[in-house]
Amino acid sequence: MKPEWLNKKISLRDCAELKAILKERRINTVCEEAKCPNIGECFAKRQATFIILGSVCTRGCLFCGIRKGVPSSVDLKEPSRIADIILKLGLKHVVITSVTRDDLLDGGAGVFAATINAIRKLNKNVKLEVLIPDFKTEINSLEVLVKGMPDIIAHNMETVPRLYEDIRKGASYKRSLEVFKILKNIAPNIPLKSGLMLGLGEKKDEVYAVFDDLVNAGCSYMSIGQYLAPSNAHFPVKEYIKPEIFDRYKEKALAAGFLSVKSAPYVRSSYMASEY
Repeated sequence: MKPEWLNKKISLRDCAELKAILKERRINTVCEEAKCPNIGECFAKRQATFIILGSVCTRGCLFCGIRKGVPSSVDLKEPSRIADIILKLGLKHVVITSVTRDDLLDGGAGVFAATINAIRKLNKNVKLEVLIPDFKTEINSLEVLVKGMPDIIAHNMETVPRLYEDIRKGASYKRSLEVFKILKNIAPNIPLKSGLMLGLGEKKDEVYAVFDDLVNAGCSYMSIGQYLAPSNAHFPVKEYIKPEIFDRYKEKALAAGFLSVKSAPYVRSSYMASEY
């Protein structure tokens, strides 16, 4: 049973208008695909985090609500549809993410770059944040992404290294950390961001160690939120972290060297992203 501080309700009526617009234009959002608990709040404000490269992931992370399997072919018209909806909604800060596409030679980096370019052609003033997979740390893929000149590049560590084998099938803590080191080397002026979920069975010292690893790798921004299982078939919640504990984690993260940190039960990487 969830504790009282996790009582956010989702209003289907508040979601209806934006859901209809997105469906009509065949645009996917991580808000819907990952069953984000903040969807009602964001959709009511006509805000969304767009997910490109389809809605089927090639990896099998046990915490994630996105479907796993064999993805469809790349939709070359998707970048222009994303650019059009951003202009229509009048968004000023946009987060673009994707499923992991290990089936593609560049992991989808080229589609990220094409999406950034399409958005900038219609609106040069919008702030663009990309939340990327690890691209298997292929430097060519990361260079393609960087050439698009996003304003912020995010890559979520998600949890502590000890739990990767249990919940992040196909992922590697070392590889994810290497993504930050490569990006800091090839694009030192683009701020880097990461995110952690708590309540998966991690220990405090393990979380603090992740803070240090990320800061040393060049990461500046951090989001810390409560893990909530999308369904009974997903990895179970091991602990509900109290709000005051999230406050302590924020203090520790700032002390470790992060420039900006959001830490609370309902914090997600792309939630209120413009405030970083």
